[in-house]
Amino acid sequence: MNPTDRMTDRPDPWRAPVTVAQIPDTGLHRDIEADAPARAAMAEIAGLREILSANASLEVTPRGGGRFHVAGRVRARIGQTCVVTLDPIENDIDEEIDLIFAPPEQIPELSDLVDEAAESDVEIPDPPEPIENGVIDLGRVATDALFLAVDPYPRKPDAVFEPPVVAADPEDHPFAALKALQPDAKSPDAKKPRKS
Repeated sequence: MNPTDRMTDRPDPWRAPVTVAQIPDTGLHRDIEADAPARAAMAEIAGLREILSANASLEVTPRGGGRFHVAGRVRARIGQTCVVTLDPIENDIDEEIDLIFAPPEQIPELSDLVDEAAESDVEIPDPPEPIENGVIDLGRVATDALFLAVDPYPRKPDAVFEPPVVAADPEDHPFAALKALQPDAKSPDAKKPRKS
């Protein structure tokens, strides 16, 4: 299961709600940081050993028609397990965020425009995210971006997979099956001459 799917099953651990009615025409800037309990809950949802730090720097800008542009970056340091050596490792995440939020009633129409763009040679924009109850949760935005940036198969830079060495079995060769079909040379019937 994708970690972002699991987010819908429980409350968001990293919350930073912004009420769209209070966003000035010039937009606003927010620097947010996840505290230790939020990081622990996020790590559990994402199946990570730990999240040592997580912060985001975001700009929220009105775009007209009740829509808003959210842009910035989320940065995190996460603890994982190397898939080759099973050693604990730490990885850094630095992921760009570039989303449009729109009132829920506009989503079907805007999604249709995205579908139309997909059928032509026009660059396809991402479909907009819904503004829920007049709020954009920047913590949720940052969490989703962080989860999408996690490497599902982390490995140490010098880790090399070496398959186990298996000793060659002298009986394991292409003609072993034919040998099994031959009569045993030690059996009394093996050297009997054929009757003509």
